[in-house]
Amino acid sequence: MSQTPIGLIGLGLVGGALAARLQRSGFCVVGFDVDGARRRALKKLGGRAVDSAAEVFAACDRVLLSLPNSEVVESVLREISPQLRRGLRILDTTTGEPEATAQLGAALARQGVRYLDATIVGSSTQVAAGEVLVLVGGRRADFVAAREVLATFARRTFHVGPCGSGARMKLVVNLVLGLNRAVLAEGLVFAQRLGVSPRLALDILKAGAAYSRVMDTKGDKMLRGDFQPQARLSQHLKDVRLMLAAAGRAGQRLPLSLAHRDLLEQAEQLGLGALDNSAILRAIEATVAPREKLPSNSRRRTSEPKSPP
Repeated sequence: MSQTPIGLIGLGLVGGALAARLQRSGFCVVGFDVDGARRRALKKLGGRAVDSAAEVFAACDRVLLSLPNSEVVESVLREISPQLRRGLRILDTTTGEPEATAQLGAALARQGVRYLDATIVGSSTQVAAGEVLVLVGGRRADFVAAREVLATFARRTFHVGPCGSGARMKLVVNLVLGLNRAVLAEGLVFAQRLGVSPRLALDILKAGAAYSRVMDTKGDKMLRGDFQPQARLSQHLKDVRLMLAAAGRAGQRLPLSLAHRDLLEQAEQLGLGALDNSAILRAIEATVAPREKLPSNSRRRTSEPKSPP
C-alpha cells in the first residue's frame, strides 16, 4: 500500500485520527478541511493537504468523508460534482440522517459511484487506537472491496444492509450509548449527593451488574472534570435529534431520549456544547438544588413535644 493515495475530507477529531491511522498503514492521505490548522496538522503527519475538496476527488479514486452532518456531505458533493465519475469509491463515516443517506447512495449509484455509509462506533481516541466498530450500509461487493481501508482503523466491521443502514444502526447504538453516559453521570452526582465517594461509587458500579463500557471510557473523565473533547456534546445532541426524527417516522415515541435531548440542550445553554460529551455531568449538577437547611429553632421545635394547652 506504500504511497497509495487515499482522500479524506474533514480533518476534525475523528478525521484527524483517521488520517493518522491511514498514514501509519502505508497510505498517503490527500486531505482537505476548511480549517487551515487542521490541514497543517495533516502535513505534520506526512500527508498531503490541498486547498479544496475538488482537489481531493481529482487526485484519488477512494475518498473518505468525516463531516458534521448530511447537509455538509451533500454540500461537498454538489461542489465537486464534476469530479464524480464511474468507479469512484466513497466511504462516508459521517453520522447522517438515514433517509438522506439512502437517497444519496441511490443518486450516486446512477452515476456509477460506489458509495458506502460507514458509520463509526467510538470516539476519536478509540479511532486512534484502532478500537472502533464500523457499521456499513451499501452493496456487499463494495463493502468487501473496502475492507482493506476499514481494517486500518476498525476492530470489527459489520455489513448491515443497503445504503442508509449504517446510519440507522448508528442511531440505535448511539441511543443506548448516550443514555448509558447520561445515567452514569446522574449516578455519580447522586452518589455525591448521598455522601458516598463518587470514586468508590464508580469502582463498585464497574464491579457489579450495572457495569457498562462507558464507565471505562468516561467515568474517570467525569470524576476529574476532564472534558477535553474526544466526541463533542453538541454532536451527540445532533444525533439525538436524528433519533427522535427517525422514531417519529417509524411511529415510535422515545421517552428517555426526549428527556436526554432536553438535558443536552440545557448543557448547550450552559456553554458545554464544544466540550466532551461526558460534560453532561455538569448539566446534571446544574439541576441539583442547594441543600435546604432548617433554622435551628425550627429543628428544635419539630423534635420537642408541644406544651399542653
